[in-house]
Amino acid sequence: MPPGVRKVALTAHVAFSVGWLGAVGAFLALAIAGLSSGDAELTRAAYLAMELTGWYVLVPLSVASLITGLVQALGTSWGSFRHYWVLLKLLITVLATAVLLVHMRPVSHLADLAAESGLTGAHTATQIQVLADAGAAGVVLLVAIGLSVFKPRGLTRHGWRRSSSAAPGAPRTPALRPTRHKSRHGLAKLRRS
Repeated sequence: MPPGVRKVALTAHVAFSVGWLGAVGAFLALAIAGLSSGDAELTRAAYLAMELTGWYVLVPLSVASLITGLVQALGTSWGSFRHYWVLLKLLITVLATAVLLVHMRPVSHLADLAAESGLTGAHTATQIQVLADAGAAGVVLLVAIGLSVFKPRGLTRHGWRRSSSAAPGAPRTPALRPTRHKSRHGLAKLRRS
């Protein structure tokens, strides 16, 4: 990818990913309000808002994060399957998106109940499940962010093959990791460390 396109793609990926985490925070706040409030109208509003937030914010942001992450992986030297951290982040994003889609079923059920007649104590288990799922989603997304920031070293077998086929006879290094440095003209360039 040309540098300008790469920066736009990276900006989009970061924006969608951070938006996804922020939406999970809002979703978690609504789940807490829905479970802990004694006010029937607030509980009703919380679950109706959760359904809207889930389908119109969380799901689109998760899919957009997945797509822009794939564009980043395929369009840069990181690749999708060369480094363990990229592969793990891809798996986390795919699984988190799939779990979100499954998780929206109980949320929609609670919203339907709230819209019709209100929630009773018989639905507390589902309310707790929704709250726990939202909390777990936040932790999982923070792990994905941590992987992006720290980029733990380690090449997959595919990465080893790619690095050894790129330079026959070159010694294998435990990890090839792009780092940024300033040239004498102040331009950021990638180099292999």
